[in-house]
Amino acid sequence: MSAGDIAAERIKPYDPQRPKSEQVEEMFNSIAPAYDFMNRAMTMGIDKIWRADAVREICRRNPADILDIATGTGDLAILLARRLPQARVSGADLSEGMIGIGRRKVARSGLSGRVSLDVADCLALPYGDGSFDCVTVAYGVRNFADLLAGYREMYRVMRSGAMLSVIELSVPSSPLVRPLYRFYTRCIIPAVGRLVSKDPRAYSYLPESIAAVPQRAAMCALMEQAGFSGCRWRALTFGTCCIYTAVKP
Repeated sequence: MSAGDIAAERIKPYDPQRPKSEQVEEMFNSIAPAYDFMNRAMTMGIDKIWRADAVREICRRNPADILDIATGTGDLAILLARRLPQARVSGADLSEGMIGIGRRKVARSGLSGRVSLDVADCLALPYGDGSFDCVTVAYGVRNFADLLAGYREMYRVMRSGAMLSVIELSVPSSPLVRPLYRFYTRCIIPAVGRLVSKDPRAYSYLPESIAAVPQRAAMCALMEQAGFSGCRWRALTFGTCCIYTAVKP
């Protein structure tokens, strides 16, 4: 898969003519107040289990410097800091609205000394080469305007031997599960989004972006194209989520 072949990059929240990063920033600023509630509601709380699964694998490597890209309101960054009390965790996200909520959550968690959240473009990170020994992304890569460039930027800021862990939603491969999944994501989630959020289009964009993002072996191939090795994936909860891991050689 090469740059320009990724359908998810063409899926945009509002206007097909405007840059995707600009629209993603606008969308997440709009839905930030409802974001955490909608995450729990959409996944019936299973998103917490998926994060915990990824963190268990990360903990086995005991990283000291972690970057959580597309950190949103900081859930994964906070969980990593709690599970790895010696680690320093940085989070980066385009949305000031999301980062503002995340910083308040970090302060309430008593982790301000070890968790810092920055408003930053994930395609042009404000960190030096080889700064981190683990990089994570939870439910964020499908929002990148250029996914290959995003992976190459992650590669740049990682040290040799560092681990990459990506949690991303996916379309179930089972023909029995897929119809139920499509009904839920295309009908139920947008309906709830219209009730809870001031931006109903955001929750129609969600299933569109999930369907369009590279999945399973295709995602691993993209990671390898960016330079990573040892890429593998694990499907969770009937294939509605995948955890991808890789290493910078």
